[in-house]
Amino acid sequence: MPLRELGDLRFFEFDLFPGSHVVQGIFTRHGGVSPQPWKSLNLGGLNGDSRENVIENRRRIFAIMNRPVETIFDVWQVHSADVICPQRPRRLDSQHQKADAIVTNRPDITLFMRFADCVPVFFFDPIQRVVAIAHAGWQGTVKNIAARTVETMQAKFGSHPGDILAGIGPSIGPDHYEVGDDVVDAVCGVLGERKPEVISRNNGRAWLDLWRTNQILLERAGVRHIEVAGICTACHVRDWYSHRGEHGATGRFGALLALQAGE
Repeated sequence: MPLRELGDLRFFEFDLFPGSHVVQGIFTRHGGVSPQPWKSLNLGGLNGDSRENVIENRRRIFAIMNRPVETIFDVWQVHSADVICPQRPRRLDSQHQKADAIVTNRPDITLFMRFADCVPVFFFDPIQRVVAIAHAGWQGTVKNIAARTVETMQAKFGSHPGDILAGIGPSIGPDHYEVGDDVVDAVCGVLGERKPEVISRNNGRAWLDLWRTNQILLERAGVRHIEVAGICTACHVRDWYSHRGEHGATGRFGALLALQAGE
């Protein structure tokens, strides 16, 4: 779907997720205060931009979505298969826990993550009223962070995989994600005979389709309803931060998901 605009901010929403039940947004790089090379809605705090800029950019996102910033729960993303289920928001002055997926059934918690080519995967179970975000780069993908998130929703909240809605957000596309033999071997270890669906080769070089890989892994986990944004961050660096597309000199875009209060 086209990007939605609220004020100066532009963001992607999944059509699959009912707006009456969740607050969602994967935000472009527009509408913030950061200077070049992070211009302008940078949410990454470890790439040279000032802390004041990052805090203001975060404030703008939460304000436009009518979510108090004090409801945030975010993590230190480390390309793991670790999933956590917070019981309360993260205090703004507290340290981040290390994890790459967050699951909650609490409307007073706003899940938040940061990306710049890795895959944002959104989850919503409308029956048990559970939401989750996962961060899936190639390492998280082959560690099956998507399925681990589904398993956590099942174990902790009684979700049935067939009820879960999943969205694969803007991230690096298959035409831009060249990988080495180590990654190809790791993907083969996870997908086996289905590797040709996600690895393409030309002149001895290999490219990986992270979108299709995560879709296959979600389907194996029993998820039937999956929407793929199909937006390549490296193709569209005017709208999205891309580590590959901008040779590392870039920021991080924010992804927000929460249950609507009172539903």
